[in-house]
Amino acid sequence: MANILQNLFPAYFSEDIPREAPTADQKIYIAACALFLEMAHIDGEFSSEEKKRISEIFTSEYGLDKQHLEQISRVAEQEMKNSHDLWKFTSLINQELSAAEKIKLVELIWKIIYADGKLNRYEDYLIHKFTRLLNLSHSVLIDAKLKILYDKT
Repeated sequence: MANILQNLFPAYFSEDIPREAPTADQKIYIAACALFLEMAHIDGEFSSEEKKRISEIFTSEYGLDKQHLEQISRVAEQEMKNSHDLWKFTSLINQELSAAEKIKLVELIWKIIYADGKLNRYEDYLIHKFTRLLNLSHSVLIDAKLKILYDKT
């Protein structure tokens, strides 16, 4: 099992950062953070609003403190650098999360997209790609978008 985890998240097992094997929740956090960061960087600018929104999501939705968020973010960034695509992240999410949890994740990604108040073509492309990789329908994508745009709760 440790070898599988090491192959999936080699940065987490890097010799310069001694760690225990990530828990199931940590693996999901790393995968979600990787998707969040990919979305935040897709337009070539990682704005302070996007960074703040990602931090708020991990604090309010996942209950992580700043220290854990920084650790998860470092590992996610390293994993993204070592990855050729997003499949390993979305594959893990597909294995571990229910449809409702994946929909919630898409809603959170929409919150990151709209942190700066606008949707650009690169973000639009990537959210569609995420939705396909998460095996969710286009109607789920649109419903999640509308919920974030118009739900003021």
